[in-house]
Amino acid sequence: MSDQKPQITAYLKTFCGWSEGVRAIMRKYDLGFDEKDIIKNPAFRCEMEQKTRQPLSPCVEVNGEMHPDVSGEEAEAFLLE
Repeated sequence: MSDQKPQITAYLKTFCGWSEGVRAIMRKYDLGFDEKDIIKNPAFRCEMEQKTRQPLSPCVEVNGEMHPDVSGEEAEAFLLE
């Protein structure tokens, strides 16, 4: 990972193993991110679906590049690239 912190937005569910996996990766690397809970705020779900053209979460946007329907392991892999 580069020294510059990426701009990260994560579209996550309140209680979800996949979403918790993404949160764990953010904690592991001490990455600040904007969490958008698609359960508590339906507008975030709508925003996610418009950006990804699909309904599955979690979705993680890094520096403007969207990664739809990812696991924590997948998020870790593209963050390390």
